[in-house]
Amino acid sequence: MSEPADLLSASALTVFRLNGQFLEVSERLAGPAGLTAAWWQVLGAVLREPLPVAGIARAMGMTRQGVQRVADLLVEKELAEYRPNPAHRRAKLLVPTAAGREAIARIVPGHRAFAERLVAELGEDGARESLAALQRLSGALARLAETTPGQA
Repeated sequence: MSEPADLLSASALTVFRLNGQFLEVSERLAGPAGLTAAWWQVLGAVLREPLPVAGIARAMGMTRQGVQRVADLLVEKELAEYRPNPAHRRAKLLVPTAAGREAIARIVPGHRAFAERLVAELGEDGARESLAALQRLSGALARLAETTPGQA
């Protein structure tokens, strides 16, 4: 396979499969803590600093509407809360509650154990190489999207 279109197609299909695998693993890790993968993803985005929904969406590569639905559910379940945003009156900041932080903390042991198994499977160098390749691919796609607006 050397045709650029074939390489792009195979890369996309591999990433789609990888995304599904990560979601499956995330659901298994998050479930016992009473979370879904999406809830974990959004809560995880605001553990270090409060963010508005649009900021979470940008950081996570999700749609603003999808993040808004999850954020509203997290607030309803008292796992997160909205706080005023000094930088923007209407775009409130999402912040985890103590219950949200506790739920995330319950995931940590299983996450750590799975990460150790994955790195053992790939080898530490292989895990670093995989990460670097994914970061290069993501960066290239972002640059191409910026330079060719309105085109895929």
